[in-house]
Amino acid sequence: MAQVVAPPNTTNDSLVCYAPTMITTNGIWQGDNPLDYSLPLFILQLTLIVVTTRALVFLLKPFRQPRVIAEILGGVLLGPSVLGNSVTFANTIFPLRSVMVIETMANVGLLYFLFLVGVEMDITVIRRTGKRALTIALAGMVLPFTIAIIFSFILHRNDTGMSQGTYILFLGVSVSVTSFPVLARILAELKLINTELGKMALSSALVSDVCAWILLALALALSENQNVTPLASLWVILSCISFVAFFIFVVRPAIIWMINRTPEGESFSDFHICLIITGVMISGFITDAIGTHSVFGAFVFGLIIPNGQLGVTLIEKLEDFVSGLLLPLFFAISGLKTNIGAIGGLRYWVFLMLIIFLSCVGKIAGTLLMSFFYQMPAREGITLGLLMNTKGLIEMIVLNVGREQKVLDDRLFAQLVIATVIMTGVVMPFVTSIYRPARSFTSYKRRTIQSSKEDAELRVLTCIHTPRNVPTIINLLEASHPTKKSPICVYVLHLVELTGRASAMLIVHNTRTSGKPALNRTQAQSDHIINAFENYEQHASGCVSIQPLTAISPYSTMHEDICDLAEDKRVGLIIIPFHKQQTVDGGMEATNPAFRTVNQNVLANAPCSVGILVDRGLNGSTVRLAANQVSHHIAVLFFGGPDDREALCYAWRMSQHPGISLTVLRFIPGEDANEPAVQSRSNHNDPRTLTIETDNEREKRLDEELINEFRRNTSNNESIVYTKEVVNNGEETVAVIRSMESIHDLFIVGRGQGMISPLTAGLTDWSECPELGAIGDMLASSDFAATVSVLVLQQYVGMGLQGDELPGSTTPDSTGHVNEQRDRRSMGQNAFSP
Repeated sequence: MAQVVAPPNTTNDSLVCYAPTMITTNGIWQGDNPLDYSLPLFILQLTLIVVTTRALVFLLKPFRQPRVIAEILGGVLLGPSVLGNSVTFANTIFPLRSVMVIETMANVGLLYFLFLVGVEMDITVIRRTGKRALTIALAGMVLPFTIAIIFSFILHRNDTGMSQGTYILFLGVSVSVTSFPVLARILAELKLINTELGKMALSSALVSDVCAWILLALALALSENQNVTPLASLWVILSCISFVAFFIFVVRPAIIWMINRTPEGESFSDFHICLIITGVMISGFITDAIGTHSVFGAFVFGLIIPNGQLGVTLIEKLEDFVSGLLLPLFFAISGLKTNIGAIGGLRYWVFLMLIIFLSCVGKIAGTLLMSFFYQMPAREGITLGLLMNTKGLIEMIVLNVGREQKVLDDRLFAQLVIATVIMTGVVMPFVTSIYRPARSFTSYKRRTIQSSKEDAELRVLTCIHTPRNVPTIINLLEASHPTKKSPICVYVLHLVELTGRASAMLIVHNTRTSGKPALNRTQAQSDHIINAFENYEQHASGCVSIQPLTAISPYSTMHEDICDLAEDKRVGLIIIPFHKQQTVDGGMEATNPAFRTVNQNVLANAPCSVGILVDRGLNGSTVRLAANQVSHHIAVLFFGGPDDREALCYAWRMSQHPGISLTVLRFIPGEDANEPAVQSRSNHNDPRTLTIETDNEREKRLDEELINEFRRNTSNNESIVYTKEVVNNGEETVAVIRSMESIHDLFIVGRGQGMISPLTAGLTDWSECPELGAIGDMLASSDFAATVSVLVLQQYVGMGLQGDELPGSTTPDSTGHVNEQRDRRSMGQNAFSP
């Protein structure tokens, strides 16, 4: 094998010879160096790139930078700017003979990733964005594009053989477009994806992405040099139009026919999936052959795949491998081609800063002008302009194609790569510093069941992980006795983990009409949940109003969505499912450990009372019961304290339902029991320890007042039984509770935060779930009665009780009874926008 020695990672005017037999090594024991063979070398390169980019992702995570920044910087770090500046490193790890292999694999990954982007992108969204998103997107592109035209006359060299128009197109597209996938992730991290500003930014970015593809196809068609005939550009354009038309009118109907032949509920055959995956390569080959980039064909093929189960199947089979392993190769290759030293002197660095500054300012100015036209606040207009500066995949494709076509030289390529990194990197810090979503609500008084008025609306936020949570929660709501005089407004929040895929973002904004198939499994679950609650509302005779929503966020920050929504809607109670569910043999098993973290965070940050529901079915049933079929035996275990008072007040409301019988069992300390102590905020080591300092005497007085009022008002109600039990320790308490378990089907208990009682002494030593409290944990354990559901309540007491927020306060609610306009079909499409 002969090889011409060349500067590190430089292919200009170099001749590289390949030996077809040097693919795999015979082994180091036979004297072979694995790095002399293409396969072991590629494996090492791929491993090094993935490890480097993942390490940078970890390091940049505190700065909330998107993954694309880490992947580009990883390539720059390995390239000629840093490590590749060493001749030994460059010739050993990234020799010239390996460039063809690694670039080929990077483009294969890019091919399939753009196909997936097309599959996940709903082109009909553009038709629904309206004039505002369209004009904002175009205005945000025009000014940066104009600035690029001005710079092109300064930077363009006539000796390249490339026309001025082609140069303008490549330069203009690279500085003016917005990356939709990267922007979606940034909005999710900033908790703006569900706001009007976030929706406007995503819609505008989608328009910008489509414009970028059109301009890129045009730029490739016009990439003429001295060796191309004058009619070549026209033939390329006509061929592209024919290719798109063929896929729309021939390939798409064939795929729809294939989908219709697959029975509903069955998976697609391996033959059909293999046919489509092969079609991606064929479409890429065709568009490359006709003169445009291969990714254009793959993207168009993805766009014509109908929404539904086929798209979901393709994403599940391809995305993790393509996005996690092959796509970082493309960004790393871009970084490897970036030689910061090629930028040269101060003059070119000044040009770079001017490009960044003027492009950012131009996009902000264009967006701000349209914002003023549509009467948006100036702060929102500036924020929208900053968000539209997000760069990513499409920009790197444009830059790489421009470099391959020799439109961009090494200096300008390096300048624009750095500009992409800087413009995207500053988005998160700037937006965080200048924009805070406006809070449209005012503080409210009734944050607990106890402080709610009997003749006022009760607002409840119920959280749902899966449809399995639905029947028992609906039965619990029906048992809460909604009436015309005191209706219940229920905000049903479907909790969905944000996986980082574009499809998860599109669930929020894809407004489907009823009857169309669900886009994916999450949307199908949302439809199932909303239908169940709407059916309940229709049979509630106007006493219950349902407002379904979806929260799509990482589990680590999901509690923020729950708590923000609770305060925004001024609810008095949040009901969240326990993280364990009942098994067939009656035991309790954890469904997802992350659910427990969400529950703990909600308890620590909730702006109102919280109830954790341990679901074992009500009436031993897991189906929803009609109002006239409700028949529950409910028990309240009262030890004292704010949480127990909240439990009693909720059960008191439920007892007014004709099908409810209530037993209140008050535990009284015996003579041998020590006086209960008060736990202060002294344990700062365990963040899950949630304690509120209380005063013993004051708590006893409040307990007695509530018990006396309860007995006065229910003395003539035969369905309510009030008893006392004198116990001295935890063992006697457990014995009394176990004697009741076969009689009742729902226990309502307080969490007991801040209280240390001799009546529960020793129970916490064996506690599996401290967030339920001593009694709640015992009732929810696997060795307790398998047919008894448990509701553990924590009363909101605030950091310092105000006079008008004392439990039992009857201060009028400033909001009154609110009838809100809502779209009940918004679940899964317009999260937090009923």
